[in-house]
Amino acid sequence: MVQSGEDSLQSDPRWTIAVDLFNHQAWYQAHDAFEELWQETIGPDRPLLQALVQIAVAHVHLERANLRGATVLLGEALGRLAGCEDGSLGLNLNDLRACVSSRLKALQAGGDAADLPLPHLSGQLI
Repeated sequence: MVQSGEDSLQSDPRWTIAVDLFNHQAWYQAHDAFEELWQETIGPDRPLLQALVQIAVAHVHLERANLRGATVLLGEALGRLAGCEDGSLGLNLNDLRACVSSRLKALQAGGDAADLPLPHLSGQLI
């Protein structure tokens, strides 16, 4: 088990790999990498990890033209992110929330999110 907390999770080499996969839009692989960490983590970082899993899976759904699945997962991820403080795990969550929210609103309105920026993980420790 990975103890929740910035030091222990961010020192895990799998964290860096997961973030890199996410930032290179390797959504399926990022999902797998974050899910592995999520399953092994106990503590307050679990919701953030689960949100990252959901964002990645939502983008797999978008690649497969499953707009309903993507919309549901982006909404669930945004709900989980709402409970996370900006800077958790060294991430700029305000920017991530804004990006996910924009993409979700476009999908909910029946539009296309393809013209909107893709989620990107940034922050102090990235």
